[in-house]
Amino acid sequence: MSGKVEKSDSEWRKELDPLQYNVLRKHGTERAFTSPLNDEKRTGTFRCAGCGEPLFDSSTKYESGSGWPSFWAPKDGAVETSIDRSFFMTRTEVHCARCGGHLGHVFPDGPQPTGERYCMNGAALKFEEKK
Repeated sequence: MSGKVEKSDSEWRKELDPLQYNVLRKHGTERAFTSPLNDEKRTGTFRCAGCGEPLFDSSTKYESGSGWPSFWAPKDGAVETSIDRSFFMTRTEVHCARCGGHLGHVFPDGPQPTGERYCMNGAALKFEEKK
């Protein structure tokens, strides 16, 4: 992982489109089944849309039926988690370890080998195809 990325709110607003800003910086959620990354099947890397950090390898992506891109494991050290108690429930929030951007949540109902489902907002990700 590269060094931590810290920017002012105005810098993030300038660099991100409105949906990316809402998701990454304001902990928003995109509508289910709206991200083209949900259907992405090519080989490559899913990176943070905020700072470019490699987060997930395409080999860990699977179809969860949730409407958001889902993965069974992040790259080592790429994400961090915290407790999210919004919307009258307790969930585990996932954020980029480099810039702190909100990515989505992780749930204990995924496939093996981890049994985890990293349910990510497509707006928080950029896909880089392996050439």
